Amino acid sequence: MSRVFGAVIIGDEIISGKRQDKHFGKIAELLAARGLRLAWAEYLGDDRARLTATFRRTLAAGDVVFSCGGIGNTPDDHTRQAAAAALGVGLELHAQGYEELKARFVGEEISDQRKLLVTFPAGADILPNPFNRIPGFMVRDHYFVPGFPQMAHPMIEWALDSFYRDQFQPLAARVEKAFLLTGETAYESALLDLMERIVAAYPELHLFSLPSLIGKERRHLELGVEGAPERVDRAMEEIRVEVERRGISWVWRE
Repeated sequence: MSRVFGAVIIGDEIISGKRQDKHFGKIAELLAARGLRLAWAEYLGDDRARLTATFRRTLAAGDVVFSCGGIGNTPDDHTRQAAAAALGVGLELHAQGYEELKARFVGEEISDQRKLLVTFPAGADILPNPFNRIPGFMVRDHYFVPGFPQMAHPMIEWALDSFYRDQFQPLAARVEKAFLLTGETAYESALLDLMERIVAAYPELHLFSLPSLIGKERRHLELGVEGAPERVDRAMEEIRVEVERRGISWVWRE
Protein backbone atom coordinates (compact mmCIF):
# COMPACT_ATOMS: atom_id res chain seq x y z
CA MET A 1 0.00 0.00 0.00
CA SER A 2 1.31 3.44 -0.95
CA ARG A 3 2.04 5.72 1.98
CA VAL A 4 1.26 9.41 2.21
CA PHE A 5 4.22 11.63 3.14
CA GLY A 6 3.81 14.99 4.83
CA ALA A 7 5.90 17.65 6.54
CA VAL A 8 5.33 19.91 9.53
CA ILE A 9 7.74 22.85 9.64
CA ILE A 10 7.78 24.64 12.97
CA GLY A 11 9.09 27.95 14.23
CA ASP A 12 7.92 31.46 14.96
CA GLU A 13 11.01 32.72 13.15
CA ILE A 14 9.80 31.10 9.92
CA ILE A 15 6.19 32.23 10.31
CA SER A 16 7.33 35.80 11.00
CA GLY A 17 9.65 35.82 7.97
CA LYS A 18 12.81 36.37 10.04
CA ARG A 19 14.23 33.15 8.61
CA GLN A 20 13.61 31.41 5.34
CA ASP A 21 12.47 27.80 5.41
CA LYS A 22 15.09 25.36 4.13
CA HIS A 23 13.18 22.16 4.84
CA PHE A 24 10.31 21.99 2.37
CA GLY A 25 12.42 21.91 -0.78
CA LYS A 26 14.93 19.45 0.66
CA ILE A 27 12.28 17.03 1.91
CA ALA A 28 10.61 17.13 -1.50
CA GLU A 29 14.02 16.51 -3.10
CA LEU A 30 14.81 13.54 -0.83
CA LEU A 31 11.46 11.98 -1.61
CA ALA A 32 11.71 12.63 -5.35
CA ALA A 33 15.14 10.96 -5.46
CA ARG A 34 13.37 7.82 -4.25
CA GLY A 35 10.45 8.08 -6.64
CA LEU A 36 8.14 9.48 -3.95
CA ARG A 37 6.12 12.66 -3.57
CA LEU A 38 5.43 15.02 -0.70
CA ALA A 39 1.64 15.10 -0.38
CA TRP A 40 1.30 18.03 2.00
CA ALA A 41 3.17 20.47 4.22
CA GLU A 42 2.12 22.71 7.08
CA TYR A 43 3.92 25.66 8.63
CA LEU A 44 3.23 26.27 12.31
CA GLY A 45 4.49 28.66 14.94
CA ASP A 46 5.66 27.69 18.41
CA ASP A 47 2.13 27.25 19.74
CA ARG A 48 1.72 24.13 21.87
CA ALA A 49 -2.05 23.86 21.54
CA ARG A 50 -1.96 24.21 17.76
CA LEU A 51 0.91 21.74 17.49
CA THR A 52 -0.95 19.25 19.66
CA ALA A 53 -4.07 19.50 17.51
CA THR A 54 -2.01 19.08 14.34
CA PHE A 55 -0.16 15.99 15.58
CA ARG A 56 -3.37 14.47 16.90
CA ARG A 57 -4.85 14.81 13.41
CA THR A 58 -1.79 13.52 11.52
CA LEU A 59 -1.36 10.57 13.89
CA ALA A 60 -4.99 9.61 13.31
CA ALA A 61 -4.52 9.89 9.53
CA GLY A 62 -1.68 7.36 9.52
CA ASP A 63 0.58 9.49 7.31
CA VAL A 64 4.37 9.43 7.37
CA VAL A 65 5.28 12.81 8.82
CA PHE A 66 8.58 14.65 9.11
CA SER A 67 8.41 17.36 11.77
CA CYS A 68 11.21 19.92 11.73
CA GLY A 69 11.94 22.20 14.67
CA GLY A 70 10.98 22.81 18.27
CA ILE A 71 12.68 19.82 19.94
CA GLY A 72 15.28 21.81 21.87
CA ASN A 73 15.24 22.52 25.59
CA THR A 74 14.36 26.22 25.64
CA PRO A 75 10.98 27.60 26.76
CA ASP A 76 9.90 28.33 23.19
CA ASP A 77 10.33 24.67 22.15
CA HIS A 78 6.99 22.87 22.39
CA THR A 79 7.17 20.01 19.90
CA ARG A 80 7.99 17.16 22.29
CA GLN A 81 5.29 18.23 24.74
CA ALA A 82 2.75 18.62 21.94
CA ALA A 83 3.61 15.20 20.51
CA ALA A 84 3.21 13.59 23.94
CA ALA A 85 -0.15 15.29 24.44
CA ALA A 86 -1.32 14.17 21.00
CA LEU A 87 -0.29 10.60 21.82
CA GLY A 88 -1.92 10.76 25.25
CA VAL A 89 1.29 9.84 27.06
CA GLY A 90 3.75 11.52 29.39
CA LEU A 91 7.34 12.57 28.84
CA GLU A 92 10.25 10.48 30.11
CA LEU A 93 14.02 10.45 29.93
CA HIS A 94 14.92 8.04 27.14
CA ALA A 95 17.54 5.53 28.30
CA GLN A 96 19.24 5.06 24.93
CA GLY A 97 18.98 8.76 24.21
CA TYR A 98 20.70 9.44 27.52
CA GLU A 99 23.59 7.17 26.49
CA GLU A 100 23.94 9.15 23.27
CA LEU A 101 23.94 12.34 25.30
CA LYS A 102 26.71 11.07 27.55
CA ALA A 103 28.74 10.05 24.49
CA ARG A 104 28.25 13.54 23.07
CA PHE A 105 29.34 15.31 26.26
CA VAL A 106 32.12 13.00 27.44
CA GLY A 107 33.63 14.24 30.68
CA GLU A 108 31.03 16.96 31.09
CA GLU A 109 28.16 17.20 33.52
CA ILE A 110 24.81 16.05 32.16
CA SER A 111 22.64 18.71 33.71
CA ASP A 112 18.87 18.55 34.03
CA GLN A 113 18.68 21.08 31.21
CA ARG A 114 20.69 18.79 28.94
CA LYS A 115 18.57 15.80 29.94
CA LEU A 116 15.59 17.65 28.49
CA LEU A 117 17.17 17.12 25.07
CA VAL A 118 16.47 13.39 25.33
CA THR A 119 13.21 13.57 27.24
CA PHE A 120 10.68 12.20 24.78
CA PRO A 121 7.09 10.95 24.73
CA ALA A 122 6.80 7.58 26.47
CA GLY A 123 7.19 4.74 23.98
CA ALA A 124 9.11 6.77 21.40
CA ASP A 125 12.36 5.55 19.84
CA ILE A 126 15.38 7.73 19.22
CA LEU A 127 16.16 9.06 15.75
CA PRO A 128 19.94 9.09 15.25
CA ASN A 129 21.63 12.42 14.63
CA PRO A 130 24.95 11.94 12.78
CA PHE A 131 25.85 15.62 13.15
CA ASN A 132 26.29 15.82 16.93
CA ARG A 133 24.72 12.63 18.37
CA ILE A 134 21.89 14.49 20.11
CA PRO A 135 18.98 12.42 18.77
CA GLY A 136 15.51 13.28 17.70
CA PHE A 137 12.65 10.90 18.28
CA MET A 138 10.22 8.82 16.26
CA VAL A 139 6.86 7.26 16.99
CA ARG A 140 4.07 5.89 14.78
CA ASP A 141 5.62 6.98 11.46
CA HIS A 142 6.27 10.48 12.80
CA TYR A 143 9.88 11.68 12.79
CA PHE A 144 10.80 14.66 14.94
CA VAL A 145 14.05 16.37 13.98
CA PRO A 146 15.79 19.64 14.91
CA GLY A 147 15.25 22.85 12.99
CA PHE A 148 18.89 22.95 11.88
CA PRO A 149 18.99 21.70 8.26
CA GLN A 150 22.46 20.16 8.62
CA MET A 151 21.04 17.90 11.33
CA ALA A 152 17.48 17.44 10.13
CA HIS A 153 18.08 16.41 6.54
CA PRO A 154 20.45 13.45 7.16
CA MET A 155 18.06 12.25 9.87
CA ILE A 156 15.12 12.34 7.47
CA GLU A 157 17.16 10.58 4.80
CA TRP A 158 18.10 7.86 7.30
CA ALA A 159 14.44 7.34 8.20
CA LEU A 160 13.42 7.00 4.57
CA ASP A 161 16.18 4.52 3.78
CA SER A 162 15.65 2.54 6.98
CA PHE A 163 11.88 2.15 6.98
CA TYR A 164 10.35 2.94 3.59
CA ARG A 165 12.44 1.18 0.96
CA ASP A 166 9.39 -0.85 0.03
CA GLN A 167 7.78 2.42 -1.07
CA PHE A 168 10.62 3.53 -3.36
CA GLN A 169 9.83 3.72 -7.06
CA PRO A 170 12.31 3.58 -9.95
CA LEU A 171 12.79 7.11 -11.23
CA ALA A 172 12.04 5.93 -14.75
CA ALA A 173 8.66 4.68 -13.52
CA ARG A 174 7.36 8.27 -13.34
CA VAL A 175 7.67 11.02 -15.88
CA GLU A 176 6.23 14.51 -16.21
CA LYS A 177 5.18 16.07 -19.51
CA ALA A 178 3.42 19.31 -20.28
CA PHE A 179 2.27 21.61 -23.07
CA LEU A 180 2.57 25.39 -23.11
CA LEU A 181 -0.79 26.58 -24.43
CA THR A 182 -1.42 30.00 -25.98
CA GLY A 183 -4.43 31.69 -27.49
CA GLU A 184 -7.62 33.44 -26.48
CA THR A 185 -9.12 30.30 -24.94
CA ALA A 186 -5.91 29.03 -23.33
CA TYR A 187 -6.93 29.75 -19.76
CA GLU A 188 -7.91 27.47 -16.92
CA SER A 189 -11.64 28.16 -16.63
CA ALA A 190 -12.10 27.48 -20.34
CA LEU A 191 -10.35 24.12 -20.01
CA LEU A 192 -11.91 22.85 -16.79
CA ASP A 193 -14.05 20.30 -18.60
CA LEU A 194 -10.98 18.86 -20.33
CA MET A 195 -9.03 18.74 -17.08
CA GLU A 196 -11.90 17.01 -15.28
CA ARG A 197 -12.18 14.49 -18.09
CA ILE A 198 -8.46 13.66 -17.91
CA VAL A 199 -8.56 13.33 -14.11
CA ALA A 200 -11.56 10.98 -14.35
CA ALA A 201 -9.98 8.87 -17.10
CA TYR A 202 -6.53 8.71 -15.50
CA PRO A 203 -7.02 8.81 -11.71
CA GLU A 204 -3.54 7.41 -11.10
CA LEU A 205 -1.90 10.42 -12.77
CA HIS A 206 -1.21 13.83 -11.26
CA LEU A 207 -2.59 16.64 -13.43
CA PHE A 208 -1.25 20.18 -13.04
CA SER A 209 -2.18 23.54 -14.52
CA LEU A 210 0.11 26.57 -14.11
CA PRO A 211 -0.77 29.94 -15.67
CA SER A 212 2.07 32.32 -16.48
CA LEU A 213 1.63 36.09 -16.48
CA ILE A 214 3.65 39.08 -17.65
CA GLY A 215 2.27 42.01 -15.74
CA LYS A 216 -1.49 41.65 -16.13
CA GLU A 217 -1.26 39.81 -19.44
CA ARG A 218 -1.46 36.06 -19.83
CA ARG A 219 1.70 34.58 -21.34
CA HIS A 220 0.77 30.92 -21.53
CA LEU A 221 -0.84 28.07 -19.65
CA GLU A 222 1.31 25.10 -18.70
CA LEU A 223 -0.87 21.99 -18.71
CA GLY A 224 0.49 18.53 -18.08
CA VAL A 225 0.43 15.28 -16.16
CA GLU A 226 2.84 13.15 -14.15
CA GLY A 227 2.90 9.40 -13.66
CA ALA A 228 3.68 6.14 -15.44
CA PRO A 229 5.22 6.90 -18.88
CA GLU A 230 2.73 4.96 -21.01
CA ARG A 231 -0.28 6.48 -19.26
CA VAL A 232 1.24 9.96 -19.41
CA ASP A 233 1.72 9.62 -23.17
CA ARG A 234 -1.89 8.52 -23.64
CA ALA A 235 -3.23 11.37 -21.53
CA MET A 236 -1.08 13.96 -23.29
CA GLU A 237 -2.27 12.71 -26.66
CA GLU A 238 -5.88 13.19 -25.57
CA ILE A 239 -5.05 16.68 -24.38
CA ARG A 240 -3.29 17.50 -27.66
CA VAL A 241 -6.21 16.34 -29.79
CA GLU A 242 -8.68 18.38 -27.76
CA VAL A 243 -6.69 21.62 -27.58
CA GLU A 244 -6.10 21.48 -31.34
CA ARG A 245 -9.84 20.94 -31.86
CA ARG A 246 -10.43 24.12 -29.86
CA GLY A 247 -7.94 26.09 -31.91
CA ILE A 248 -5.41 26.45 -29.09
CA SER A 249 -1.75 26.63 -30.06
CA TRP A 250 0.70 24.45 -28.16
CA VAL A 251 4.36 23.56 -27.86
CA TRP A 252 6.05 21.03 -25.64
CA ARG A 253 7.44 22.45 -22.45
CA GLU A 254 11.19 21.90 -22.42
